[in-house]
Parts: sequence; C-alpha cells; structure tokens
Amino acid sequence: MPALALAGPAAADEPEEQFRALWVDAFNVGIYTPEQVITLVEDASELGVNALIVQVGRRFDCFCNDALYPRTDAAVDPAPYDPLAEVIDVAHAAGIEVHAWVNATTLWNSATPPTSPEHAFNAHGPSATGADRWLNQREDGTELVGNNSYIDPANPAAVDYVVEAISSITDNYDVDGVNLDYIRYPDYSAGEFQNDWGYSETSLARFAAETGRTDRPAVTDEEFSQWRRDQVSALVRKIYVAMYGSDPSDRLSINGITYAFGPVSYGGWENARPYTNVLQDWVGWLDEGIIDTVTAMNYKRNWMPAQAQMFTEWNDALIANRADRHVVNGPALYLNELPDIVAQAEETVAAGFDGWSGYSYANFSATATASTDPAVKDAEREAVTAALRAGPLADDVVVPEMEWKTQPTAGLLEGTVTLRTGAVADQVEVRVQPLGRTPGESFTVITDGSGWFAAVDLAPGQYRLRVVEDGATGTGATVVVVAAGRITSAEVTAGGV
Repeated sequence: MPALALAGPAAADEPEEQFRALWVDAFNVGIYTPEQVITLVEDASELGVNALIVQVGRRFDCFCNDALYPRTDAAVDPAPYDPLAEVIDVAHAAGIEVHAWVNATTLWNSATPPTSPEHAFNAHGPSATGADRWLNQREDGTELVGNNSYIDPANPAAVDYVVEAISSITDNYDVDGVNLDYIRYPDYSAGEFQNDWGYSETSLARFAAETGRTDRPAVTDEEFSQWRRDQVSALVRKIYVAMYGSDPSDRLSINGITYAFGPVSYGGWENARPYTNVLQDWVGWLDEGIIDTVTAMNYKRNWMPAQAQMFTEWNDALIANRADRHVVNGPALYLNELPDIVAQAEETVAAGFDGWSGYSYANFSATATASTDPAVKDAEREAVTAALRAGPLADDVVVPEMEWKTQPTAGLLEGTVTLRTGAVADQVEVRVQPLGRTPGESFTVITDGSGWFAAVDLAPGQYRLRVVEDGATGTGATVVVVAAGRITSAEVTAGGV
C-alpha cells in the first residue's frame, strides 16, 4: 500500500508536457565544430529546451557522414567529425531530443556546383534530360531563380530518392524525429494565391496520363492545382510510413507555412495562401494522420498591428485543426525585440499549443539579426532566455507523448500494384474494403509514380484490396489483416490499365 499512497503526489509533481524547441539552421554557427555543439546544448539547457531541430539537410547535402545525401561542402570541421552524430551525443547526454531538419525540395543554391558527382544537382540537374531531370519548372520555363533550384515533387525518381535519403538518416543515426522544411512547391509565383510551378516534362506527362487532358493547364487550373498538391501529400505519406517502419517512436514534423492572414480572413483553409500559393495542405495531413506534428513557421512582427493579427489568426487555425496530433507554434525571434518575443510566447502558452519553437538559435532577436558582432548575438540570446524563463517558459517541461504511437489503436497499410504488362502502375486506384466486423467504410487510395500506395489510421481487422481503375483487366483481390501499431504490406495485381 505505501506505493499507492505515493502515487498521487508523484503524479501531481510530474512536469507539464510541452515541446520546447529551437530551430538550429546550418547557415550560421551552431554545429560546425564540437565546441559550437557544446555551446549550443548549454544555451538550449538554459532555456529549458527539450528538443533541438537541427538542420542537417540544406540542399540535398548532409551535415553528417553516413547518409545517402553526400556530406556537405560547408566549412564544417573535417571528417571524421560528424556534426549530426556530435549533436546527438551531446544533446542526449543533456536530456534533449534531436530532430533532423531536412529541406525536402530545395536542390541547390550556388553558381558553383556541389563537389560530389553523386549530388542530385550534378546527376539530375541542368545536365540531365527526360525523367532523369528532377528540376521543377515554372510555367514560363524558368528552372533557376537566381542560383536556386528545386526538385519537382511530381517526379517519381526524385520522390523515392528523398524518401531513401531520409530513411538513411533515421536508420543510421539515433535521431528522435525528422523535421521537413520546404515540403511544398516553390515561391516566386506571379500571384499570391496561385502557384506557377510544376511544369516539368515529367509532371505534365503524368498529369495528362491521369486526367486524359491534352491541353497545357493554366497555373490557376483547379484540377492541376489539386493534382500538384496531391504530389506533395504523397511524398509526406511515403516518408511517414517509411519512418514508422524504421522506428515508430520517431516524430515526423513539418514546417507549416502561415503566409499572410489566417483562414478566417479568406473564408476558410482552402482559400488561404499555404493551400493556394505553395500547395501545402498541412491541415489535410493532420486530418489524415500522416504527420505527427506541425511546427508552424508563424513568423510575424508583433509590433506591427496587422502582423499581430496574422499571428493570432494562425494560432486559432492551428488549434482548431489539431486533429489529435500535435501543433507547435514557431514564432520568429529574429523579427522581434524582447518585449514582443515574450508577448508571443505568452500568447502561445495561453492558446493551448503543444509547444513553442523559436526561430532561430543564431539570431534571438531583431537586434541580433542586424548585428554581425558575436558578442551582441550572445548578449541578446542571454537576455531573451532570461526573460522567457522568468515568464511564459518558466516551468521545466517534457516532450509530449505521441499516444497514437505509444498506445496505438489503429494500424497502417502499404503496398504496391503490379501490372502484368510490366508498366509502372502510376496513379492507379485501389479500393480498400473492410470485411466482416471490421469497422469503417470502403475508400480508395491511389498509387504514386512508383506504384506504391498507403493508408494510415485503419481500424484493426480484415480488408480486401482491389484495383478499380477504369480499363483494368484481370484484377485479383488481395485480403490483408491490419493490426494496431503495425504496418501491413500487400501486393495487388492487375492485367493492365
């Protein structure tokens, strides 16, 4: 009985769950040397940080030694120094999680090509042709904006490479999660509520094959916009399932766009700029359950009334669309001074977010951003840390439990469609039908450019899978059993589509 007598007070003393993080970008100091890593972790500990979102993949390179992405050309200490491994060792020793921040679609950003011949820019950039050319293309034919280039999320080979590269990080390093940035179509469009990208040869050919259309779609074409949006969602889904298969305890977070005002100002999510301007449907990803966390890039200047309104509107939208996952507010430290930084943190806590993530470690305030003096940057970091710890971030907190993973009640399904013709089963519809006492209604999933499909958050039980595409011949049914907390794999065969 003594154990029971102690249970109440112990539970009451348990720390609050809150994801408290810092983004650590790889364009500034933080992980270039072992000494920087020690300082980073010490600074994070002072703020009560329990997770570091560390940029290890900037432009299809890696601040690490053991991944599919080639080692970065940045001026980090020479090998055998491994920045990611060093951060993991030091941060974990301090009780801090490490999340590998990876830019998903930014290919390269320099006039000088990367040194590694295996880098995707060299192998699949301007010198490549056909499907081997992974470059996204704007409607006017532009592929490079200055020196910036991007992969097209509608290119199946590029998608599979990204998934394999991220898997190589999660397989080879003891990370606690992956944070996806630029998981969307590029900026630099002619209007704020349209996206001008997705016009690569491969993208247009796949769109025509799926829709049967022979015209060149306009940038504002609703069918084309939704098709491009679906390509990003398919990439997110594939990464989520791959990570779940490697280590279900790893968290997949995405950096959610919060451009301009929130959905309430535009009549709903589907009219807001993240959805229309960069084709990022993080509300849909939360609802489907293919991400664990949105770390919202809620970068607003609190001292400007219009932007303060934007900040609040996005706070409301994030909380309203949580969908039994986690939403973390990410204010821009670098755009604000100390009083406004504290005010935004207070608003974040009061709104009921699952956490706070500051952008960024390199520049803790607008004053720090404007200065090139390391002493000024350090002083600003110390002052902001002290103010936050004396106010809204005073309590020590622990990373929130992902109960959908630690106490699962649903399972995942993945599979491939195989065509007897030998062709890739691209954009083929598969009907998923619950059998017997399995709850739920039938629904349809669609294969990606490699013939792969998946569904998450399925009730445990039996399901029949069948290709239902018009023109499919000789389709066979496959029956699978889905179990909670597990991935069930399947193959569905069809004669042709």
